[in-house]
Amino acid sequence: MAACRSLDPMSLLFLLLFLLVLSAQSRPELDPYKVLGLSPKASQAEIKRVYKRLAKEWHPDKNKDPGAEDMFIKITKSYEVLSNEDKRANYDRFGQLDDTQPFGHRRDNFYFDEAFFNFPFNAKNQRDFSENKHSLQFTKYIQQVVPDSHRRPYLIKITSDWCFTCLHIEPVWDQVVQDMEALGVGIGVVDVGYERRLANHLGAHRTPSILGLVSGRVFFFHYAVSRDLLLQFVEELLPQRLVHRVNDQNYLEFLGSWHELNKPHVLLFDQVPTVPLLFKLSAFSHRDHLQFGYVDQGLSETSDLQKKFNINTYAPTLLVFKENTDKPADIIQAKDLKRPIVDEFFSNNRFLNAPRLVNQEVFNELCPVKQFHRRRKFCVLLITDEEHSSGLEVFVSFASTNSQEVIRFTYVYQRLQQPLCEVLLLNSALSPPQVLILERRAAGKVLFKPVCQWNGSDQDKLHLQGALQRLQTDPSILSHETTLPQLNNEFASVFVLRWIYASCDYLSDVIEDILHNNWREMMPLLSLIFSALFILFGTVVVQAFSDSSEDKQIKIKPKEATATSATSSRVPKKNFVEVTELTDITYISNLVRLRPGHQNIVLVLSDASKNILLSKFAKEVHSFSGSETLHFSFLNIDKHMTWMRALLDQAQDPIPLDLEEGPDQRPDQRPDYSGIVMALNGHKKYLCLFKPVYTGEESSKSAEDEGTSVKSKSRDDHKKSSRSRTQWTLQLHHKLDRLGLWMERLLEGTLPRYYLPAWPGIDRITSQ
Repeated sequence: MAACRSLDPMSLLFLLLFLLVLSAQSRPELDPYKVLGLSPKASQAEIKRVYKRLAKEWHPDKNKDPGAEDMFIKITKSYEVLSNEDKRANYDRFGQLDDTQPFGHRRDNFYFDEAFFNFPFNAKNQRDFSENKHSLQFTKYIQQVVPDSHRRPYLIKITSDWCFTCLHIEPVWDQVVQDMEALGVGIGVVDVGYERRLANHLGAHRTPSILGLVSGRVFFFHYAVSRDLLLQFVEELLPQRLVHRVNDQNYLEFLGSWHELNKPHVLLFDQVPTVPLLFKLSAFSHRDHLQFGYVDQGLSETSDLQKKFNINTYAPTLLVFKENTDKPADIIQAKDLKRPIVDEFFSNNRFLNAPRLVNQEVFNELCPVKQFHRRRKFCVLLITDEEHSSGLEVFVSFASTNSQEVIRFTYVYQRLQQPLCEVLLLNSALSPPQVLILERRAAGKVLFKPVCQWNGSDQDKLHLQGALQRLQTDPSILSHETTLPQLNNEFASVFVLRWIYASCDYLSDVIEDILHNNWREMMPLLSLIFSALFILFGTVVVQAFSDSSEDKQIKIKPKEATATSATSSRVPKKNFVEVTELTDITYISNLVRLRPGHQNIVLVLSDASKNILLSKFAKEVHSFSGSETLHFSFLNIDKHMTWMRALLDQAQDPIPLDLEEGPDQRPDQRPDYSGIVMALNGHKKYLCLFKPVYTGEESSKSAEDEGTSVKSKSRDDHKKSSRSRTQWTLQLHHKLDRLGLWMERLLEGTLPRYYLPAWPGIDRITSQ
């Protein structure tokens, strides 16, 4: 009240006018109950009865009162509000008659309007008809789209109701859809709000997204949404080796491959430098039955080819070649080729005049199983070998004159389809080449009749022609019945090439995903790679520390730890081998205190065999000298026989030695240890033993004939003694022939080990 008293009269007047305006705006246009003369508790039957009476009374055609038309509108409006339960409840609660806000809610003088969130594109029934036609569900995608993607690529858009960016690409998307459907590309739309499972299956985690599907594989579009880039994206989905470039130099090779590929060949003549997308898409759809080539008429190296086939340069021309490479079997020429026309043209020329049965699928298409009497088809089959080329050419020429749809001409090679030929040749009662007529029935059954031995003569053609004429009037001439086995797939070896191509395509996809940072799509692959690396790293660590775990009490300096070489393929660091003598001076460093993992390869020799054995030893171990864990030494048995015997005596297990006596031995030095090689592990106190084995060409018998030792020094036996010395030298040289193989087994760890409680003392190796 104090605030009102402080206002001057003019301000108070404006305030009252403002309140009157607000009250006028908040007041409803009309009161439906007053207009109809009803109470707020009136029933629907009452409202309907009163409305009919008042409508008749105030209808402008019957009531000539000037205000009748306005009254009739009020009555109709009132009935519209009260007859609708929602509108009536809205009026009863809030006094609102505005149809644009029929569902307002009042909470403490705050009106929450649900219509604010009702965008035009939020209602599913108001979507564009084209999107409803192309909408995909998970079941439809798995059962229809994925199998169909092996014949044509699909372009799929990922969208949602709350995606404002999706509205900006709609005009471009509509234009692209119109162009792509004319070319035969499949279109799909996935709404994330309704098909979250399908979106996750496709790997689409954001909207809008556009992806391509071809042969069951998904590719994402990563560029700005434009018509040209989307057309280029669809073209890149197709295989790169789909259409071959053909010119004057290679057209004979291209057309002549019909025999190897067992397919007709298609040539498109056009003046554009790039292969049209329509032709690529059609080639992808029919690639299992046809081979495709493109001739650029704008190039000079294709002029002879255009003259040969009399090509019109003003319109694209399609030629189909079968067995005859000099004359096309079919031709079509149009200024504006359409996809349905091209598909029909290719479908009518899917097979050669006489195709070869290379697998069961081709056999099922050429010779289908009989279903109805009027749809029966017969196959004329030639069983031959690759050597009978003249008879095969005559058979193909005879097949090219066939104009009957119910008869198909085919042939097989007996060598490649042996099970089939054995059944049809009546267990070798007939010999190839042989012509038969057959009709397939259900459950693998077939009715057939051998016609004649086929050599391509005129008489053979008359026999076949007569049999076909009798077949039209009397199908019962097919008197033999049998069950056919499955055909061998002659193109199964091509699987390796397909696997290589698929691997290359997969690697390119991985690289593309990495470059475009599609980390969510790459997570399964990255997880697999890191798991493999973790397992590999763990295996290496376990192997590296497996030996050191046995010697936990000994601490090894980091600089002294080295890795043991597993193979002998390491490149030697020097072109010579360092071999030191094992004596009392080098005994401690070269044996007793060898570092863990190191071994000393010791050659046992004598004064007489020193030069020969050292040379051979260096040659055999040279390829292993690059390893830092191997050391090479020699032991003179003439000086250190005491140490050698002590070493053999202290072994915990008996060391098997079966050595022969040598000519340089003395009575107190038996047996002869020359040529023995020992791998001494100083840290773990064990040795591995190599026993010399003679592998020379000279036999032991000849050695016995010529003598192996000198029994006398007489002049009569001087010549025989010389031969004996030569033979002994040769045997000594071949003692280490198998040392390289022994070294390989040593590094692999497969040799038997002989452990010692301790190495013989240094006094045993001191020179006597």
